[in-house]
Amino acid sequence: MIKLYDYFRSSAAYRVRIALNLKGVGYEHVGVHLVRDGGEQHKPAYKAVNPQGRVPTLELEDGTRIIQSPAILEFIEERWPEPALLPKDDVARAHVRALAAVIACDIHPLNNLSSLGLLRGKFGADEAGVSEWYAHWITQGFATIEALLGDTPFAGGEEPGLAEVYLVPQVFNARRFNVPLEAFPKIVAIDAAAAALPAFVKAHPDNQPDAA
Repeated sequence: MIKLYDYFRSSAAYRVRIALNLKGVGYEHVGVHLVRDGGEQHKPAYKAVNPQGRVPTLELEDGTRIIQSPAILEFIEERWPEPALLPKDDVARAHVRALAAVIACDIHPLNNLSSLGLLRGKFGADEAGVSEWYAHWITQGFATIEALLGDTPFAGGEEPGLAEVYLVPQVFNARRFNVPLEAFPKIVAIDAAAAALPAFVKAHPDNQPDAA
């Protein structure tokens, strides 16, 4: 069985959990606590698994390891093509990839644990300042996504796919940091539709083995 080196609150790992669940691919959870004891991701044992010291890492049955959630998600889509995470139409695929990139490239890197730690430690930001920073980038990114969404139940059409794989974890983070979402009704509706599906329920941070 493949292994997923995972942390329950990591949005990047959350993406991979959703994708594996949507594909019906079983995996073994290997917890890497990003906070306890200064962060297990920084310990030599995990650095031997992933030199970047981040989660997720996907380990295949033969011991091959893949890092970085975008690369892992592409691998999952190619290895297990059905059900597809991307639409068949090439323009629609590009649209979904763009929605995912707003989160992966513009929101998440500025709001991840290491970025927030740098704000606190090196630049002396207090918690109010960190929260304001966090909310700024989510609000800016979500405004773009909201403007690009159509009227279908999910971003790519009638079924969830890559856009929701990225979007649902980011909505979870927004709520965790008390970012107002009233200006984004389409995003909220997509998140609600996804929340009713078993693949998303199973992937939710509260339902992970290391959430206790």
